Amino acid sequence: MAFAPLGFILSLVALAALTHGQSQEFWNTQALDALNEALSRQNLNKNEAKNIIFFLGDGMSLTTVTAARILKGQLQGNPGEETFLSWESFPHVGLAKTYSIDAQVPDSAGTATAFFCGVKSYAGAVGVDGTGKRGDCASTLDGYVDSVLKEANLADKSTGIVSTARLTHATPACTYAHAADRNWEKDGDLPSDAVTNGCTDIASQLIDHSEIQIALGGGRLEFLPNTVNDPEYLTTTGERTDGRNLVDEWKAKHPNKAAYVWNKEQFDQVDPENIDFLFGLFEPDYMQYEASRKDDEAGEPSIADMTEKAIRILRKNEKGFFLAVEGGRIDHAHHASVAYNALHDTLAMDEAVIRALELTDTSDTLIIVTADHSHTMAFAGYPDRGHDILETPLKPSGKLDGAVDGLPYTTLGYLNGPGGYITSLSFAVNGRRPNLTDTETNSRSHVVESLVHLDKETHGGDDVPIYASGPFAHLFHTVHEQHYIAHVMRYAGCLGDGRMSCTDPPEVNECNGALVHQIGFILLVISFLIYHCLC
Repeated sequence: MAFAPLGFILSLVALAALTHGQSQEFWNTQALDALNEALSRQNLNKNEAKNIIFFLGDGMSLTTVTAARILKGQLQGNPGEETFLSWESFPHVGLAKTYSIDAQVPDSAGTATAFFCGVKSYAGAVGVDGTGKRGDCASTLDGYVDSVLKEANLADKSTGIVSTARLTHATPACTYAHAADRNWEKDGDLPSDAVTNGCTDIASQLIDHSEIQIALGGGRLEFLPNTVNDPEYLTTTGERTDGRNLVDEWKAKHPNKAAYVWNKEQFDQVDPENIDFLFGLFEPDYMQYEASRKDDEAGEPSIADMTEKAIRILRKNEKGFFLAVEGGRIDHAHHASVAYNALHDTLAMDEAVIRALELTDTSDTLIIVTADHSHTMAFAGYPDRGHDILETPLKPSGKLDGAVDGLPYTTLGYLNGPGGYITSLSFAVNGRRPNLTDTETNSRSHVVESLVHLDKETHGGDDVPIYASGPFAHLFHTVHEQHYIAHVMRYAGCLGDGRMSCTDPPEVNECNGALVHQIGFILLVISFLIYHCLC
């Protein structure tokens, strides 16, 4: 079922595209419509979240959201600024503080442990609390923390993970694995003392956690032995040194109503009505950027296609499902300072959210869209309304808006990254910034300029947005610690200790709030009677 306010938003977008907001009447009408829609939100959705879909844009900073919103509108032939991404129509919004216990600017593992497992930990932690030390297996053995996905399994819900990164990468790994170091993706990554102390690699943990029904993403080499050739790139072999073929092990665990796929043709042939378990590994490493996906000879499904297939399979469970979806390559594009890819991958996730809204009902499905951390991309300069978000800004005179050195710059730039010109002689011309006047900056090959030259652009430490719709979405309403997100999912979905797992009568379920009020009222009446009797 489509999300109700989405049509309202789209109507405003259409009106804005026609008028570009040139009249007082337009702006007043738009504001009044938005105000009336806000005033109509009186009945908060306190249903049990039968289904939970968690969307994570890896590195999707607020600047990324704004720039992608504009690009979306411009691709539709509009100025762009008036456009809305799908999740921007969600009725409840908050912010998350992303720091880890040892890092002001976090990584994707410590943050994923926070929003999936409900505790802040150190950078590099996968499903372990902060009592241990990164890379020290023994120190973390007593600090394992279960994810919302594992708790959904215990509640007999169906579960799935979708990622455009490797399935063993930091974010998806935190839904099912425990590791002292995010880099322990395959057996050969573990140091000898970790093996001695009983720690196992992340890929093997995914196969051992066989309750997960859907696992779609990249990272084939983590699952194949080094004696087996990759099916797509025949001169490449797997990277496991223990001889285990985890793909074959998965097939053996799921002999019925199950499918393993590695290309788009196989994926498209999967009938959700006849399949309960689906394992897809579409690249040896990360999946392609959305802008390059069409160039992949074997073919890859989009993140929207994977999300739709996953939902159609998982929703057959009458008890509901939990699905985690990661747009993992937004982050990688930012690290490479290629804003084009970062924005197009954000728009690919926008389409995935639209599909999820069409396939579910907001009455029983909690959908959350957020990011794990930000990046250093900034949106600056004084471009005219509707100017190409990836190009160099124009002055009102129509000339390029240049800097003090007389050279133009793009609206989007990075604080640091491979586009730095001071120490990158290959990028600079006689020690100066390159002249972008005749450069196609709106392309998937353009490396955006940065102030400080680094091999890879870094994460940022600023807060990230949380967008939510469905049951108990209103619990996102202010600036939150990032680990709070997991507790909202538990509470809304009656998972773990959330609302006592919803085993009590409805009046007790709302965090026992109703019970507290009832007891308070009874005590008040008793006090009143005792007072009058004594008098």
